[in-house]
Amino acid sequence: MTTGGPTWDAVVVGGGVAGLVAARELAAAGLRTVVLDADTEPGGAVRGHTVAGLRLDAGAESFATRGGTVAAYLDDLGLAGRVCLPASHGSWVHLPSGDGPLPRTGLLGIPSEPFAADVRRTIGLVGALRASLDRVLPARVGASASSLGALVRARLGARVLDRLVRPVVAGVHASDPDDLDVGAVSPGLPAALRESRSLTRAVRTLRAAAPAGSAVQGLEGGLHVLVDTLVADLRAQGAEVRTGARARRLRALTGVAADGPDGQPYDVELDDGTTLRSRRVVLASPAAADLLAEHAPGAALPPLDAGAVVTLVTLVVDAPALGAAPRGTGVLVAREASDVTAKALTHATAKWPWLARTVPAGRHVVRLSYGRAGDVDRVPDDEDALVDLALRDASVLLGVGLDRSVLAGSAVVRWTQALPRPSAAHREAVAQVRAAAAALPGVAVCGAWTAGNGLASVIPDARAAATALVT
Repeated sequence: MTTGGPTWDAVVVGGGVAGLVAARELAAAGLRTVVLDADTEPGGAVRGHTVAGLRLDAGAESFATRGGTVAAYLDDLGLAGRVCLPASHGSWVHLPSGDGPLPRTGLLGIPSEPFAADVRRTIGLVGALRASLDRVLPARVGASASSLGALVRARLGARVLDRLVRPVVAGVHASDPDDLDVGAVSPGLPAALRESRSLTRAVRTLRAAAPAGSAVQGLEGGLHVLVDTLVADLRAQGAEVRTGARARRLRALTGVAADGPDGQPYDVELDDGTTLRSRRVVLASPAAADLLAEHAPGAALPPLDAGAVVTLVTLVVDAPALGAAPRGTGVLVAREASDVTAKALTHATAKWPWLARTVPAGRHVVRLSYGRAGDVDRVPDDEDALVDLALRDASVLLGVGLDRSVLAGSAVVRWTQALPRPSAAHREAVAQVRAAAAALPGVAVCGAWTAGNGLASVIPDARAAATALVT
């Protein structure tokens, strides 16, 4: 038999966290495994970069604590001692009417206590009174809502939606709550809502079930330490991680020992002409839809939601006035606020004590996020112009003047396909992609584009995908 290229026990297409986690499961089962990533380095939206001599997160910087899934996995990797909590300063929202705190006991901006002082300060007495009706409204109100926005509007009113939920959803999912499916964006919320018959009580129930403390955690050194550890672990097990390796076709080989004990063989063809053969293939990249299309009925699959293009601008500044954490750990921006272009700001040295200990006195790390739907034309392509814009936006959001004179370093990272919007249409597209993969013995799919955003969704989905190919 002519193989046409190296034969592997398992090929993983996509070197983000999902691909690396799946590959680790396969390698641990004794399978000779290779990971193919089209980028110049692995990690996807969880990789790191160096700015002004500091090793920082280039993408995601924290993970949700729900279910304890991520913490348990980090423990398995030997990283439990590096898990850390963000500082308890709280975060704010920037509104045309002024800045206000976000609920400390909320979910996606949905408050558990409408009359809490921080909630009243942001939505006002009228907003708090309207939101309090949630406790007495019939359960049928909002029950048929097709989106998170429609549910919040029906149960809690427009002020909660516009001043709290919409800014948070824009920051977390780069989308609008009217475009998001409730179950996809918060898997436990529909069941909690049915049980409690009140949205605020449902949020309180979910928060009470979460681990004590913050709803998110991070890693000392940055979340990208997870990627570094996964890559090192894979290489220690004899697996390969190849970068700059873009898969262009998945070809099923018929009549080539297809009835062997390990199942159907496949060729994974790369852009550089390389072909890798394996009987197990994990597609951990949004490119899965393209690779599976020729195997689907009618040789077509619906396009997956690529999400908004998210641009992150990291600023390292010498500004002692920021030591007071004037806006806590950061600020989310309401879409009605026209004085800034950014949709969110993270004051990283105020948020993460380990980072504050790393930098010299008076030096701070601030990161701004751009990419709200409809803002493409407002975000400059030129990096110098974008850094200038970020300095101006940060000055407004933090209330401290920042300009080039205080800038110690900066970096611009543009992400595509990093935040798929969990809409009903996307969920249907994912279902069709999963069905196409399920029809191919030895092929599995995983990743944020299938499981949902965040490590708490991605890690168990990736482990399950790999396990299905081992058992």
